[in-house]
Amino acid sequence: MANGSNYSLDFEKPIKELEKRIEEIRIFAEEKQIDMSEEIQRIEAKAQHLRKEIYRSLTPWQKVQIARHPKRPTFLEYIDLIFTAFVELHGDRLFRDDPALVGGLAYFEEIPVTILGQQKGRDTKENIYRNFGMPHPEGYRKAIRLMKQAEKFGRPVITFVDVAGAFPGKEAEERGQGEAVAKAIMEMAALTVPTIVVVTGEGGSGGALAIGTGDRVLMLEHAYYSVISPEGCASILWKNAAEAPKAAEVLQLTADDLLALKVIDEIIPEPLGGAHTDLERTAAAIKKSLRKNLRELMAIDVKDLLELRYHKFRGIGRYVEE
Repeated sequence: MANGSNYSLDFEKPIKELEKRIEEIRIFAEEKQIDMSEEIQRIEAKAQHLRKEIYRSLTPWQKVQIARHPKRPTFLEYIDLIFTAFVELHGDRLFRDDPALVGGLAYFEEIPVTILGQQKGRDTKENIYRNFGMPHPEGYRKAIRLMKQAEKFGRPVITFVDVAGAFPGKEAEERGQGEAVAKAIMEMAALTVPTIVVVTGEGGSGGALAIGTGDRVLMLEHAYYSVISPEGCASILWKNAAEAPKAAEVLQLTADDLLALKVIDEIIPEPLGGAHTDLERTAAAIKKSLRKNLRELMAIDVKDLLELRYHKFRGIGRYVEE
C-alpha cells in the first residue's frame, strides 16, 4: 500500500511537474481516445530516473525535511505491521498519562516484548492531543515504569524514536523535565534485558536520548539524530534560524554520518522517495533488522550484555590531543 500524498518538498518539484504532465496526457488520451502509452512510459521512466538522481545526492537539510514529512509513518502505524497483540499501558503512577509517548506489551514473532515510542498526530486535533509528539516528564516516567516492568519479567525493550525534543514548556519544567529525561537514560542504560532503539524520523536532543540508550541503535536511511535541531543550532551559532541548512551540514546528523561516528549500529534502507511512499516496505525492512539484532542480543549472557553496552557508549566520541 502506498502512503504518499500530493504534498511535495521543494527539491521534489521537478518530479511532481513530470507526474502532473503524465496525468494531463492520460486525461487528454482518454478524452480523445488516443493511444499515448509510449509517451506516458517515456515520461514515467524520466521521472523515475530523476527521482533516483535526486535521492542519491540528498543534502543533510533535505534529509531533515524528509524526516519531518507530514505523511512519514508514525509509531502506531509501525506497531500494526511489525508486532502482534499490542496492549497499550497508560500512566506514570505519579501525575497522569502522556499521549505523546505510547508504550505497552506486544509480541514480536512470538517473543513477548515491551515497546515504546513517541507518537505524532496526523492532523491539528491529534497533534494537539499528542502535543506534537513531544513528551512531558510524565511521558518519560511512564517509559521508565514500563522498562522496569519489562526487566522484572525478562522482556526485551524495543523503542521507536521520532521526536523534535522533549516538551520545553513551563509546566514540563515545573514537573522536572530534566530529571525525568536524565533518569530515563540512566535506567535504560542499566536494564538487564536486551534493548533496541529504532530512530524512524526526528531524533532530537534529550527527548530522543531518554529512550535511546540501546544495545543496538538502528536508524532509517532518511531519519536524523542530533543534539539539537538545525534551527536551534543556527539560532545559537549564527543568531539566525534561516541558517538551518548550514547547521544541518556541521551537525553531522544523517544516518551515514552517525554510522561512521559509531553513534548508531545499522542503517535501515527506505523505499525510493522516503518511508512515507511505502509503509509496508519500510515496516518489513525494520522487522528484518529487528529479527536479526534481537536474536543476537538474546543469545548474550546478562553480564556480558551490560559490559558490551557500557563499552559501546563509552566508546562514542573521538578527540585528538596535541
